[in-house]
Amino acid sequence: MKFLASQIAALLGGTVEGDPNAEVWNVAKIEEGAPGMLSFLANPKYTPYVYETKSSVVIVNNDFEPKEPVPATLIRVADAYASFAKLLAYYDQLSQDKRGISSLAFVSNTAHCGENLYLGEFAFIGENVTLGDNVKIYPQVYVGDGSVIGDDTTLYPGVKVYRDTVIGKRCILHAGAVIGADGFGFAPQADGHYDKIPQVGNVVIDDDVEIGANTTIDRSTMGSTRVHKGVKLDNLVHLAHNVEVGEHSALAAQVGVSGSTHLGKRCVVGGQSGFVGHLHIADGSKFGGQCGIMGSIKEENQEFMGTPIQPLRQYLRTNARFRHLDEMARKLDELEKEVERLKSNL
Repeated sequence: MKFLASQIAALLGGTVEGDPNAEVWNVAKIEEGAPGMLSFLANPKYTPYVYETKSSVVIVNNDFEPKEPVPATLIRVADAYASFAKLLAYYDQLSQDKRGISSLAFVSNTAHCGENLYLGEFAFIGENVTLGDNVKIYPQVYVGDGSVIGDDTTLYPGVKVYRDTVIGKRCILHAGAVIGADGFGFAPQADGHYDKIPQVGNVVIDDDVEIGANTTIDRSTMGSTRVHKGVKLDNLVHLAHNVEVGEHSALAAQVGVSGSTHLGKRCVVGGQSGFVGHLHIADGSKFGGQCGIMGSIKEENQEFMGTPIQPLRQYLRTNARFRHLDEMARKLDELEKEVERLKSNL
């Protein structure tokens, strides 16, 4: 898709300085620009590149004052960074605007389908499934019986949604995500074998949630595993049965949350962190990468690091001392030898 500088300026509410008919068809960093590319300048550190960039159009702030001629056409806006982000979102929306139902997709005759759907090749829509308006189901997606997918939600290739799952509006599930597989419920028996505990609950995902590739969310034993509004889950995150994640929390890659743990609102969890089961985590809690969380947290808006976790400031002090541990051990060893010498001279 090609766009004129004048069209971009109209979309962003900006003004053109240069050729209004300059064409662009892709985006690039200002330092890596090429003809037909659109770039932006927001950080003053990159200002030197605006005088040499090969990009055809550059978005700049209204207060930008060039010190020498700029070869590119400029679009002046109030906030170059925010405008560029808006433009990327608009472009992404256009490029993802798929519609229609493939002849190779299967849709149960008991499913309820909204308008403007996209169903790709080999998508499977089970019995009594409800699909809202503008839902996009990419190839090889499975949606199990009785599930509900809200308006404007996108399921990318290979997503598997087990029975009775509820997914809200404007959600994004990336490739390979598995929603609603059985929770890890087994009862040990006297002879050492395990009896499976049926997982008869479901998963409920609220509006505006994004779920990364190959992330897994287990169905509950009873009730619901719950992901609240606005939550963002990175790739390879695992939420066990009956977990609850509060509104607008963000979990980075490879985080694992054990069964029946409840995370509050606006929690932030660094990659490879792990929670033991049955914890309650206060709103606004923040955890660095590879944290081991083994107890509940009652005080809100606290920061933690380490395994087991420590308050951030305490961890930083401890870690600073740890780096000198070998030196301290040598000094202690010398002191012990000196004490022994003093004792022998008594």
